[in-house]
Amino acid sequence: MSAAVIGSNPLPEVRITALRRGRLEESTGTEGLAKLVRERDTRVWIDLTAASPTTIHAVADQLGLHPLIAEDIVETNERAKVQLEGDVIHVVLFSLYRDGDVHEEEVDFVLGRGWLLTAHSANWDPNQAHQLRMGVAGLLERGPDFLMWALADAIVDAYFPIFDALSDEIDSAQDAVLERATQETLEQVFRLKRELIQIRHVLAPSRELFAQLTSREFGQISEGTVFYFRDVYDHLVRLNDEFDTHRELIASTLDVYLSTINNNLTVIMKRLTGVTVILAGVGAIAGLGGMSEAAAALTGQQPPAFYVVVGLTVALAGAATLVLRRLGWR
Repeated sequence: MSAAVIGSNPLPEVRITALRRGRLEESTGTEGLAKLVRERDTRVWIDLTAASPTTIHAVADQLGLHPLIAEDIVETNERAKVQLEGDVIHVVLFSLYRDGDVHEEEVDFVLGRGWLLTAHSANWDPNQAHQLRMGVAGLLERGPDFLMWALADAIVDAYFPIFDALSDEIDSAQDAVLERATQETLEQVFRLKRELIQIRHVLAPSRELFAQLTSREFGQISEGTVFYFRDVYDHLVRLNDEFDTHRELIASTLDVYLSTINNNLTVIMKRLTGVTVILAGVGAIAGLGGMSEAAAALTGQQPPAFYVVVGLTVALAGAATLVLRRLGWR
């Protein structure tokens, strides 16, 4: 059986944890799974890590799942969702992680009576969920639905550090734009904007999903666990508000960048206009004097008109420069 690797810890493709008569049992095979999930007072967690389609369909057959659910787990979904199929709930969430860019990983939950199936890639390790520190046995004792909440809550909690990092980078980009608007700064702003767009594809559907889970329309989720899902929903509402704030900050940063570029162009055009005014005056005087004065100067015969032309040229250039400086030209 293949094993996925997270860091240096290999995870089995199939991992089954059962709370049976108060004792926690673990295995990595699917033999006897169909019988196990039908035992009274036994609660089971089946975790699939980077499982092959063959393994997923085999586990689905043992659990008696509809073929469409198995196919949905195999295929990549585009958005978070929850759907009821018979007496089981299928929930699709997305974990986020960041390594320069934001990446999303699909995590599937299938909740039945007395059991929970999770399926995910090797990039997400359920053992890292801080709620699991209280022990899988304690979570399963409160029900598979409570275990699903613990894992889903860990996924959503991991969004917050990403938002904090984005907030710091947006502040840095704003400072860079105000200090000096460069092409690198613009690329940074657009990268942050691209990451926010990707996060939006996860946040909004997830909020709708948890709004459904807290509506008490699913009998597989106990009344007590609904309140915990409501807490996750509140977190997502807060994250959506933060997303709107970040989006507005990015938009204002782009506006400031464009404004700074326009101001720089205005300054450059002002300088070029000033130089043109100075040269125009000098050119006009030189044109009146003509080439004959310059030729006379080269032969050592400087007529009085030569000095008049030179004086007027210098005086006009100096006067134009002083006037332009008084008008704010730099």
